[in-house]
Amino acid sequence: MSEEKVQEKEEIQNEQDVKKAENASNDASETEKNASSAEPKDIKDNTEDKAQSEETASEKEETPEEKIARLEKENAELKDQYLRKAADFENYRKRAIADKQDAIDYANTSLLKDLLDSLDNFDRTVEAAATATDAKSIADGVTMINKSLVSMLENKYNLVSYGAAGDAFNPDIHEAIGMQEGDVQEEQVSAVYLKGYKLKDRVIRHAKVMVTKPKN
Repeated sequence: MSEEKVQEKEEIQNEQDVKKAENASNDASETEKNASSAEPKDIKDNTEDKAQSEETASEKEETPEEKIARLEKENAELKDQYLRKAADFENYRKRAIADKQDAIDYANTSLLKDLLDSLDNFDRTVEAAATATDAKSIADGVTMINKSLVSMLENKYNLVSYGAAGDAFNPDIHEAIGMQEGDVQEEQVSAVYLKGYKLKDRVIRHAKVMVTKPKN
């Protein structure tokens, strides 16, 4: 082999060695870079693990006396909350009872205020009767007051009177105070001694009546 070829072969070998060295250096730099970038995460994970470990250790290190003190404090807080709620409920109950009693005591206020007008008219009629010379004028005044009072009770309070001679006798709304036989097909009211009253559809006073029944 000639000297020139030997020299050329050596140059090629040297170039390959240089490239291998460069590649090895690049690989080492990349590895170092990756290791450097991963280091903060590892440090963070280690810090968190350490904090959790310290917290767990702190919990485990609670002495029996400390645990008793903590539980007693929690119990006192719960007891205080219970007493506050019990007091609030008792105050509410008392207010509800007072409001209910107040509603009962003054339930008829509106009705009584409406009756005052009729009482005033009666007072005027009594005063007029003391000097009146005509009995008919007194009777007319009383009749007017009666109509006004009945109209107010019917229209504003749905209070309706019932019971008249000739009505069919109904023991649910009539109270028979006497009975006689007569020429009738069924029992009927022959006379009314006291009117009955209904508040809407409920009977609040039965009519007291005389009843005629069919002959045997």
